[in-house]
Amino acid sequence: MRSLSGAAAVALATSLVTACVPEEHVLPGLDDPQIVIDFTDQVVVPTYALLAERVDALHTSAEALAQAPSDATLAAAQRAWIAARVPWEQSEGFLFGPVNSFGYDPALDSWPVNHTDLDAVLASDAALTPELIANLQENQKGFHTAEYLIFGIARSKTAAALTARELEYLTAITAELAAVANALANSWTTSVDGNPPYRDLLAGAGEDGNTAYPSLSAAVQELLDGMVGICDEVANGKIADPWDEHDPDLVESQFALNSIADFQDNLRSVENVYTGAVPSAGTAGRGLGSWVAERDAALDARVRSGLTAAITAIGAIPPPFSIAITDDAADDELEAAQLAVRALQATLEGELQPLVLR
Repeated sequence: MRSLSGAAAVALATSLVTACVPEEHVLPGLDDPQIVIDFTDQVVVPTYALLAERVDALHTSAEALAQAPSDATLAAAQRAWIAARVPWEQSEGFLFGPVNSFGYDPALDSWPVNHTDLDAVLASDAALTPELIANLQENQKGFHTAEYLIFGIARSKTAAALTARELEYLTAITAELAAVANALANSWTTSVDGNPPYRDLLAGAGEDGNTAYPSLSAAVQELLDGMVGICDEVANGKIADPWDEHDPDLVESQFALNSIADFQDNLRSVENVYTGAVPSAGTAGRGLGSWVAERDAALDARVRSGLTAAITAIGAIPPPFSIAITDDAADDELEAAQLAVRALQATLEGELQPLVLR
């Protein structure tokens, strides 16, 4: 059973929740601005700061590899790529604001990539200037082009196989990748083109003159939409699309064989939003979950257990994911992972959202 829509289940859950609570007993929705302030300052800002730091390190490792290609410098670049993926994938539960409006998401992480298109760049004799890189298609640069260059097909790349052109391409695209990651981080904390830091807009939800977030509930809706959206993408896009087609070319992070870790980190982004903490950055604040626990401890427990179940179920998919989708023996684990993520999504939409947005 594949790509099963959770829409009907979510609609039923929502109707049951809203129909069974007498109007006189309905509690007000989220009324604590500290939740949004701490989400901004303890989750979003440190996640993007860590992303910029680690993408800078990736570029540095790419330059070291280009200057002295060896098994050791290649392994260091591969480790740096994997490390940089963590904060990026853990940011996908809040793909709104500058990452969306300024096009940082596709600039960083367009996929799938067609390695034939990448090979065409490698085969050309055009100088890989910043201008040329800037004008390449988004799926000819970014995380997954760097991944292809340093990992090869299914982690098959060796230092001896690296060409001068590949190393030139790698350093050029990681330089742009670092510039984009830093611009994204800065857009939340500094003024860009006369616009206020996005941190101030979100943390100041409901303040006079805030047209982006005229109410606290508008900001909370943004948080919930992000959490639900990445659950939907993982279950019904990242897992379902390549599995339904039995097509490894549709798999995210297929060259590094890092797909399962990516998907788990996507769910950890939901967890970070809910808890108000980013363990990898060492930050913590008052999370949405603390507010929920004060009003409905059972629901808080269901959200937290749903997160654990979904992350665990994804981790149970036999690696690598690009092989599992073509192996009938892995169908049970793939289906279980989809169902666990969809169950979490149903809880978020059918139970959490009605409580928070009353």
